[in-house]
Amino acid sequence: MSELPVRPEIAAAEPYGAPHPDVAVRLNVNENPYPPPPEVIESVARRVREAAAGANRYPSRDFPELRTALAAYLVREAGVPDLTADMVWAANGSNEVMVQLLQVFGGPGRTVVTFEPTYSMYPEYARNTFTGYRPGKREADFTLDPAHAIRHIDLNQPTVVLLDSPNNPTGVATPLGGIETLAEHTAGHAVLVVDEAYAEFRRPGARSAVELVGRYAHVAVSRTMSKAFAFAGVRLGYLVANPELIGYLKTVRLPYHLSSLTQAAALAALDHAGLMLGQVSDLRERRDRLSAALGAMGFTVAESDANFVLFGKFADRRAAFERLLSQGVIVREVGPAGWLRVSVGTENETLAFLRALAQIREELE
Repeated sequence: MSELPVRPEIAAAEPYGAPHPDVAVRLNVNENPYPPPPEVIESVARRVREAAAGANRYPSRDFPELRTALAAYLVREAGVPDLTADMVWAANGSNEVMVQLLQVFGGPGRTVVTFEPTYSMYPEYARNTFTGYRPGKREADFTLDPAHAIRHIDLNQPTVVLLDSPNNPTGVATPLGGIETLAEHTAGHAVLVVDEAYAEFRRPGARSAVELVGRYAHVAVSRTMSKAFAFAGVRLGYLVANPELIGYLKTVRLPYHLSSLTQAAALAALDHAGLMLGQVSDLRERRDRLSAALGAMGFTVAESDANFVLFGKFADRRAAFERLLSQGVIVREVGPAGWLRVSVGTENETLAFLRALAQIREELE
């Protein structure tokens, strides 16, 4: 028994993190399987070298150059022409952005609601900011029923509503109309945070919640460079919101929270956004082929707009997970009971996964 004065909810908790065993095929953490192109690596090295020359000085606290570049990217990607730099914020991954949001709008005596299954870090954000956590439910096909969501919001009177779309771990996206219904209902009462970590993988024609930011001062949309940009190791997440909302985030950020080297690397990636996103359409197509292959094998597959697929159901998913691992393939044991989640990898990784799955399926039957 520790004699340290640890908060009870921390003492009983396990640190967040996915396993990283040394296996040939790692499809468990939704990484982009392709490294940055050589041209991007060279550009990153050049920009970081220039930034390192001034590393004796603190970085820009408000990083206007990076915010301008992110805004310009979103104007193209989300099709929102009136987006400006003062509507963009950034931090060390979207995780830090989320914590900042709950530091401002959550806290003791306040509540955040979301709808499960959902990202497993959400309750930890709430716990770490002393915010009450009240999850509602998604439908059997993992879609969100706006009527249920509104009832759940009315029952719990939250100050923050967290909605990931596409959803993790299912990949299911909420149509923009449903998100706007929640925006209308929460106006004046709560901040509606739409987590679009996987937005670039959404199906052609699907619209981003970034479109709503200019019309609703309480809507904030979180994005990341970790997934589609293949930049998970850099840790750069960002937020699109009303400038007033972003102003409050500045009051809780840690001093000089975004290093000059991180800013430099992100700017280099944004200089080459087309190259960085060059594999996204291929990954989308591979996701759809993977979903079809899993369906043909007799599995139930959630309809995904992300770079992963949730599939099931297994009578003993732990056994299935361990048997895949014994074949040199790691997926993620996450989400509803009986389901597994697999990231979209390279063509060879996907084929290796399907071969291993076919083999263990016969063993488990």
